[in-house]
Amino acid sequence: MDVEAVEAFTAVLALAAAALGLLVLVGRALRSRSALVDEVMVVIDDAALWLAFLVAAGATAGSLYFSEVADFTPCRLCWFQRIAMYPMSLLFLVAAIRRDRDVRWYALPMAVVGALISTYHYLIEWRPSLERGACGIGPESCTTIWFRRFGFVSLPFMALCGFVAIIGLMVATWPAGDDIDDGEPNEPDERPESRP
Repeated sequence: MDVEAVEAFTAVLALAAAALGLLVLVGRALRSRSALVDEVMVVIDDAALWLAFLVAAGATAGSLYFSEVADFTPCRLCWFQRIAMYPMSLLFLVAAIRRDRDVRWYALPMAVVGALISTYHYLIEWRPSLERGACGIGPESCTTIWFRRFGFVSLPFMALCGFVAIIGLMVATWPAGDDIDDGEPNEPDERPESRP
């Protein structure tokens, strides 16, 4: 398979991942308003850890392909995005096998940081004048564009799509009606009051 075919294929996968993440976030917001949405969200919720693993593993494999096979030299911001994405492949695999939904507490901050870096990287690809020394080290500039599929899908955009999908899937793992709890029912504090 030639590099251009891989670029097109991974661009389509990235767009599908972003669509999944956004649809999950919208579905989460509309939960309890429609029986169909509730049913779809239950299915996604059940598969969320495995889907997150597939997204992270696919993003990791794609980034390794582009740097090791296609010889696209990663810039400094690319490395920061990799630091956020690569460990999530293993993290989600272990969490999916163990059915450990508490992985969201570890993965969500990593995905949000990765998404912020990807957004900045994508922005400076379009507006190089906004780059303020983030890529001071390394042979490759952060404003280098290796490719743009469909006129807008570049490597940082694909990373952003992966992070958005993971964010959406991690939000889906929260129990319905429980925005910040770890899934345990809220119970009143049963500690005895201290009396003088």
